[in-house]
Amino acid sequence: MPLTDDRVFDYPWIYATQVGYWQLGDDETGRLREYLLRGGFLVVDDFYGPEQWSVFRESMKRVFPERAIVEISEQSAVLHVLYDLDQRTQIPGLRHLRRGPGGEIVVEPQETGPRWRGIYDDEGRLLVAVNFNMDIGDAWEHADMPEYPEPMTALAYRFGINYIIYAMTH
Repeated sequence: MPLTDDRVFDYPWIYATQVGYWQLGDDETGRLREYLLRGGFLVVDDFYGPEQWSVFRESMKRVFPERAIVEISEQSAVLHVLYDLDQRTQIPGLRHLRRGPGGEIVVEPQETGPRWRGIYDDEGRLLVAVNFNMDIGDAWEHADMPEYPEPMTALAYRFGINYIIYAMTH
């Protein structure tokens, strides 16, 4: 759904992928800011590396010029609202999995490790959850594939459930 669609306000949380390619217009950045400040929650996922980070960071500077993107701390409520998420395992996209020696599925090394970052409001409520250098959505999408590692799928579901519960209660 486009950010400019008024129905966006009917949803307590929205999910955006490949935000390292965003080219949001002024109307979209204004609408995203309004959505988030009115209580919405955004989860971004499936973007990698310094170039895509730069595109996303610049987009968010247009949405919130006064707010920094920071690391989500181990104590953050979003990591403990239902599941205690103390694992910071990289959850790869399907394209990052390879069959290794002996047929074992291995994760192709990434240029940088996974990062859980966020943007908070003045009261400390997380507005935007940033899954950088990972693809939690692929873990959901490919959960039924024997090739996709079950521990990463289980962890991805826990993150998703925590995000939804956090959005509904904060």
